[in-house]
Amino acid sequence: MRNIMAIAGKELRSYFASPIAYIIIGFFALPFGVFFYLYLDAFLRQSMQMAQYGGNMNVNQQVIRLVLQNASVIILFVMPMITMRTYAEEKRSGTVELLLTSPVTDLQIIIGKFLGALGLYIAMLLVTLLYVAILFVYGNPEWRPLVAAYLGLLLMGGAFLSIGLFISSTTDNQIVAGIISFVVFLLLWIIGWFAESAGPTIGPLTSYLSITEHFEDFAKGIVDTKHVLYYASLITFGLFLTAKSVDSERWRG
Repeated sequence: MRNIMAIAGKELRSYFASPIAYIIIGFFALPFGVFFYLYLDAFLRQSMQMAQYGGNMNVNQQVIRLVLQNASVIILFVMPMITMRTYAEEKRSGTVELLLTSPVTDLQIIIGKFLGALGLYIAMLLVTLLYVAILFVYGNPEWRPLVAAYLGLLLMGGAFLSIGLFISSTTDNQIVAGIISFVVFLLLWIIGWFAESAGPTIGPLTSYLSITEHFEDFAKGIVDTKHVLYYASLITFGLFLTAKSVDSERWRG
């Protein structure tokens, strides 16, 4: 465990030792803030109209849910920026040989790199809580649906990170790793769109494989074990593929 945390700490420090972490967090926080402002402004205007007729609006459903659903779109573009350098940079600089011959196992290296990237992603999510805090200062949103939605974002991000880690381990070019990661993430994003036209046999499969279909319930404040298992399985599968890729690299070396 000590080796894993040491590698994770090294990875996380490497992000913040360069402009990478700040650019990624800014790239995520800026559009998040724009979406937050737009939906909050629309909510306030509709609330004033509804107040004239004695109606009520739910800030969780009308603001938080919609903002976090749009945040999942931003994640699609941000994740390749985080994962593209994890192994590709090590290969390009030649330090991967030193890493593979160090007294740590491949699994420890993989989990350490994954946790380091996950740490940066968590920092991104924590920044967005500054926006959400405004709602608690001036309103009274429900916190449980909010926790469920952020749990969904965390699990979905972890799934993207594990797959991106595998893709980065297959090349020594960061740009190539980033582009391939984005294409794969996009396929996982849009595959559910073909569920209705794919027929009764393939349709349910494409719907199940869609990474966004499983986030919908989280955005509504519902934590379903089948969605948790889906993301956990995808994370495990991505790390398994990374382990196989690193193992083949060791044999080639």
